[in-house]
Amino acid sequence: MANSPEGYWLARFVFQRGMALIYLIAFLVALNQFRPLLGERGLLPVQVYINQVSFRDSPSLFFFAPKDAAFMAVAWIGIILSGVALSGFSERYALWMSMGVWAVLWVLYLSFVNVGQIFYGFGWESILLEAGFFTIFLGSNHVPPQRITILILRWVLFRVMFGAGLIKLRGDSCWHDVTCLDYHYETQPMPNPLSWYLHWAPQWTHRGGVWFNHFAELIAPFGYFLPQPIASIAGLVTIAFQGSIMASGNLSWLNLLTIILAIPTLDDRLLQFIPLRAGMLRDPGMAFKGLLIAVAVLVVYLSINPIRNMISPSQVMNRSYNPFHLVGTYGAFGSITRTRNEIVVEGTADAVVSRETNWQAYEFKGKPGDPSRMPPQIAPYHLRLDWLMWFAAMSSYLRNPWFMHFVQKLLEGDEDTLSLLRTNPFPNHPPRYIRARLYEYHFTDPAPRKRTGDWWTRRLVGAYLPPVALDTPGFRALLEDRGWLPRAAQ
Repeated sequence: MANSPEGYWLARFVFQRGMALIYLIAFLVALNQFRPLLGERGLLPVQVYINQVSFRDSPSLFFFAPKDAAFMAVAWIGIILSGVALSGFSERYALWMSMGVWAVLWVLYLSFVNVGQIFYGFGWESILLEAGFFTIFLGSNHVPPQRITILILRWVLFRVMFGAGLIKLRGDSCWHDVTCLDYHYETQPMPNPLSWYLHWAPQWTHRGGVWFNHFAELIAPFGYFLPQPIASIAGLVTIAFQGSIMASGNLSWLNLLTIILAIPTLDDRLLQFIPLRAGMLRDPGMAFKGLLIAVAVLVVYLSINPIRNMISPSQVMNRSYNPFHLVGTYGAFGSITRTRNEIVVEGTADAVVSRETNWQAYEFKGKPGDPSRMPPQIAPYHLRLDWLMWFAAMSSYLRNPWFMHFVQKLLEGDEDTLSLLRTNPFPNHPPRYIRARLYEYHFTDPAPRKRTGDWWTRRLVGAYLPPVALDTPGFRALLEDRGWLPRAAQ
């Protein structure tokens, strides 16, 4: 298979490097954000979570050491091993070395996801874990790529793409009347520098984009399992589609990971520009081949629930059916929000709140705040707090208890929490009060944009959180009830 013109040795080479890159990004995110979000003094501490769930339900190394030092150590080990895989060192020697490196990467990242709670509740976490698990069985450079593993990876890609297509057909009416892109560029979780331009592009581009979406997600995926060159053509359609989405917004590493998942659909004839050749390949042995058959049987069994979900009229968007995040259900943007609401968090040093109080806003790294700031390019990096702020704006702070802990941290001037933000308007001492207000944001029209330079216009909707201080009775009682503040002496 690998020495034939239709071989997949180069495809495997590119795929493994791509997976290593995604792992590297994921562990860098953990290094920079896990402690302030989920550490010992984080917004949702791991220790509290593991006291409520069992290891069997959510296996993680951190059950044995829910400490900041352990979180940082595991993140660094993940970064180092990702670098080893990215360099190709893990694939140069024995098969067991390749399998060992990929297996450890999977276990380490599983440990973060399974205690990450809402901050790790995104569909692309499970996609990375599932793809990462099957990467264990791709083999080193000296072993021919095995067709079973290639087909399993295509099955992952199929569920990601076709599931997303089905959830749209069963979801928002704008996918039927092809108007979703009239809203999406403006209301997506985190726009990027091109989003404004795409929003104001001719209407035919919006309609064409929706039709391309339907073709790429509902028709092209069936080509993944057909003979070459059809499989390669279907894979190239997927790569082009995901590349266009990646250029239009910040969806973490979802689009890059899906592009990488499409690589196993390409045979080596399309990748001959890469100046590498397979050389002499060794048979991996019966034990390895038997292991692949066992993995394939497991995949067939675990696929029952995802298939049921895909054919169900009540299809759910993202779900893992086991604590190892293997063979799950995926989907994206089943509904499109029509207006963009943003929470603007403000603080003041004033001892008394009045109409004359001077409020200063905290700026986040990715999400919109200052209307004059250009939407940044963040992806494939992932800003977890910014994403949760987008979701929080759709409901009350009472349904987002982590937000109250976030406010407490700002009132305390917590350095770890402030590291998640772009600006701290109170560098010398914490604010006396914090409030949050809800604004409706829209992209500036082209003429005002040219005149003022502003990217956004915004209209005040109302209060999201009234002004609170650490000694505000109701606020303090909520923090005490959750154990985030010690109870005051009676």
